[in-house]
Amino acid sequence: MKHRQSYKHHKLHGFAFSLTQPPLRLSLPSLLLSISFSHVRRNFVKLMFIHFRKIATSLKPKFSNSLNKLYSHLPLKLKHSPELNLPSQHSPETLTSSQLKALVLSRFSHGKFVDLFQNVVASPSVLLTASQNLITPPFSNAPDSLPLFDLVSKCFSVEVMARELSENRFDVGACCVPMAPLEEKGESLLLPNLKLKVLIEAIRMVMEIVYDERFVTFSYGGRVGMGRHTAIRYLKNSVQNPSWWFTVAFRRKKFESVHVNTLCLLMQEKIKDDILIYMLRKLFEVEAIQIELGGCYLGRGFPQESGLCSILLNIYFNGFDKEIQRIRLQKIEENPKFNLDEIVSFHNPVKIYAVRYLDEILVITSGSKMLTMELKSQVLKYLEGNLELEVDRMNTAIHSAVSEKIGFLGMELRAVPPSVLHPPMSEKAIRARKKYLRQKEVRAIELRNARERNRKKLGLKILSHVFKKFKRTGGFKSEFQIEKEVRSIFRNWADEVVQDFFESSEDHAEWHRVLSAGDFLSLKHIRNQLPEDLVNAYDRFQDQVNKHLNPVKFKKEKAREDEEKRLEEEELYAKRTVDDLTRLCIKVDAPIELVRKAVRMVGFTNNMGRPRPISSLIVLEDADIIKWYSGVGRRWLDFFCCCHNYKMVKTVVTYHLRFSCILTLAEKHESTKREAMKHYSKDLKVFDLNGNEEMHFPTEKEVKMLGERNLADPYPVDGALSLLLIRLATDEASYPCIANFCNRTNSILYRVRLLQRTLNVNPSDGVEWVRGMGVIHESLNQRCLPLCADHISDLYMGKINLQDLDCTLSLDMD
Repeated sequence: MKHRQSYKHHKLHGFAFSLTQPPLRLSLPSLLLSISFSHVRRNFVKLMFIHFRKIATSLKPKFSNSLNKLYSHLPLKLKHSPELNLPSQHSPETLTSSQLKALVLSRFSHGKFVDLFQNVVASPSVLLTASQNLITPPFSNAPDSLPLFDLVSKCFSVEVMARELSENRFDVGACCVPMAPLEEKGESLLLPNLKLKVLIEAIRMVMEIVYDERFVTFSYGGRVGMGRHTAIRYLKNSVQNPSWWFTVAFRRKKFESVHVNTLCLLMQEKIKDDILIYMLRKLFEVEAIQIELGGCYLGRGFPQESGLCSILLNIYFNGFDKEIQRIRLQKIEENPKFNLDEIVSFHNPVKIYAVRYLDEILVITSGSKMLTMELKSQVLKYLEGNLELEVDRMNTAIHSAVSEKIGFLGMELRAVPPSVLHPPMSEKAIRARKKYLRQKEVRAIELRNARERNRKKLGLKILSHVFKKFKRTGGFKSEFQIEKEVRSIFRNWADEVVQDFFESSEDHAEWHRVLSAGDFLSLKHIRNQLPEDLVNAYDRFQDQVNKHLNPVKFKKEKAREDEEKRLEEEELYAKRTVDDLTRLCIKVDAPIELVRKAVRMVGFTNNMGRPRPISSLIVLEDADIIKWYSGVGRRWLDFFCCCHNYKMVKTVVTYHLRFSCILTLAEKHESTKREAMKHYSKDLKVFDLNGNEEMHFPTEKEVKMLGERNLADPYPVDGALSLLLIRLATDEASYPCIANFCNRTNSILYRVRLLQRTLNVNPSDGVEWVRGMGVIHESLNQRCLPLCADHISDLYMGKINLQDLDCTLSLDMD
């Protein structure tokens, strides 16, 4: 530490020293004041500046013996790295996405990216940008927060970290903190501190720019705009006529040295940077990054998952994706193409579809089962042979897409006819729609009559006013020219009257009868006695009457429109029938049985399915209880918003969770459910410290209006459902908030209680635990998290997760 401080002291005076050579401790002002003679002073100052210039220009960075020991494990060419540029004296600034992309692309040479670690990752600006990505949302634009550089400097020095990375002396192991479980048989967890998180995020940003555009289109997860909902949207809109499908199940196993070596070889095909490869190996070696296939924690926001895992998995499976792409193109070329004008009316070509979200793989075919079996053998051969992964062949089975549903991305898929997804209106719905249209027509007539009545009253008032003016003054003078406005009003009035008249068949018939029937001018002996001009005028008038008011013509037009409507309905029915016989689409459903099992396991409902209170929550504040329920409900609503049975999920949130929250509040205050509903209302309203009304739980109207929203990658409910944070009553001094780069010190201690430990259930047991539901690592159970009011609120609401906290600063308190 003394060595770094001395370096910093001399850097501020404008001199750069070697890291191993001790600085010169000279007090130049005191020395100049002690000499009285001016010529001696000038000569001495000149001599000193010449000496300093020689030191500043002749010395180069040298590595100490400890660093030589550290680099003994590196390849030989890493020991002789070129001369490194030290960071500038100015505080670094964050980079935009375009600036960072330009910086990464500037290192592209001869088909590879060269020296990314020292020139990009180790840049102070890139590290500061990575720190900005880790900052939680409440303080990104908060008015009382410090500037970004000051926030980061309170935790560590970006410039010192950049210098350590540039000089290859960053100690990864020292930045990892082991989290020991409470029980001796439990498994410990190694978590990176905030400094190492910044490095991991910087590497992830660089890897994303290098590889994101090189991944195939059906690779989802860990990519911008390529999340779960995007994958589901692709399955619903693009997959046609699926016949057979299967998912690849991996045995639960962590990445070993064999897989890390394969990953590094794959990365070296595009990146020429031995220091970056060595750093990734070191992160896997100290377990700062852990990838476990076959588990249920990837992409769920758990602390045991690193932000770098997703893109590393995509890199590892990129060769597999390319192989699937090659097989798909080969099948397209093998199948003949028919012209629609030929004899073939219905032709379903053999197609292969694939979707991969991190380690979840779904393969779909529209061909025979033999083709699917052959494709499955090729897939397993590549995964087990080239990627050296262990596949659970018992659970990797082929299923019929029509008769069997399959689980993927926490949802259930099944092939159904299009009429199941978009069913025609039932007779009851048709009757209800006709009733609604009649009521709408009646309301329109009432509105039209009221408008005519109001116009009549307004016209009478205007005429009365004008008559009075003329009677009193003999004239009417106005300061404003209203002739144009009056003409416009009466013109619009006349147009509406004419339009309403032409839309009424009764008015047509009445006026046609009055203007054409019983007229003596139609008699022949009368016409011969009249002038020819009058007869011609009468004929032209009758032609116009027949043209515009003839009820027969109006009835024919109405009949023609009804016939067109009938033909359109028949054509639509025929098309729907043909589609049901020739097409299959994918229906996506929420696993409602698993959702109900989770609701029952956590304690929202009893065995009869009725809402019940959760006694372990009564120690929380009222607002925190509502926020916890709201976080669980909103996670479910966001995650399953693209499902066909979304209404059933809405019922779980609107009924079971809402009334369970009301019963929990009633039990806390020892009151009845009716009294709790009267106090909090059905929308669960609470008041803050300033007396302002707040609503955290989604209202019934809000839930009713929810539907399929923008493409997103929401976290599942696992993290919010299996985590309880109980506030501690303690007299100890306040701790700093452990949220990433939070500068608040007025925090409150919350004890972590994990669901699997509270229920004493083994998560690997599929009978007692919900299948496919992930769990937070047991080493965090009973640990205390100091959090400020804003971050604990966001953690309850599900806006942030444990990855946004520096769990290495959690406390082990009895």
